[in-house]
Amino acid sequence: MTPAARGAAPRLRDLQADATRAALVEAARRLFVENGYESTGTQAIVAAAGVGTRGALYHHFADKEALYLAVFQAIQADMAEFVAARIDAEPPEPLARLRAAGRAFLRCVQDRPDAQSLLRDGPKALGWRAFREAEINFGAAPLQALLDQAVRRGTIRPGPTGPMARVLVAAFDEAALEIASADEPDAVRAEWEATLDGLFDGLATR
Repeated sequence: MTPAARGAAPRLRDLQADATRAALVEAARRLFVENGYESTGTQAIVAAAGVGTRGALYHHFADKEALYLAVFQAIQADMAEFVAARIDAEPPEPLARLRAAGRAFLRCVQDRPDAQSLLRDGPKALGWRAFREAEINFGAAPLQALLDQAVRRGTIRPGPTGPMARVLVAAFDEAALEIASADEPDAVRAEWEATLDGLFDGLATR
């Protein structure tokens, strides 16, 4: 076997492993949304992914909870991309971008069944503490960055931005949970947007 062929074999295995992992995450994502976390078995996920046996699943994930976390992170990444695109369309003023981030996040939750499923099943699948940690890890850093920018520009009052970012994550999550379960989500979203605007108004310098 030539050196090139020996090098190609590990790369092919890596590509196959990546493809198997991606297929499992995508299949689990669809089934978790359709049936809920607790009603979705690993055998059904393996069959939907077309990867053979559950050995393939357990090669990549320790258990169903670990697979759910990967799905959770994939949904979060999609939502972050959606929110970032909406923020980029705003003027560079950080407080305006914070408002846009909140509105985009709530709109994303309202429009996406996978985001709603994440909010409903996340605490059960991961446990409340791990769920909250994942939410904070996802949302707090970009919010704190915008808050820091706003402080530097003098558009919000100086103060500890880390705790405020966590407060905003908690507020966004509470709003999202209500929207996800509302009979009239447009009305609930409008109420929360007004509430969040009041919160941002309170941060602004006069």
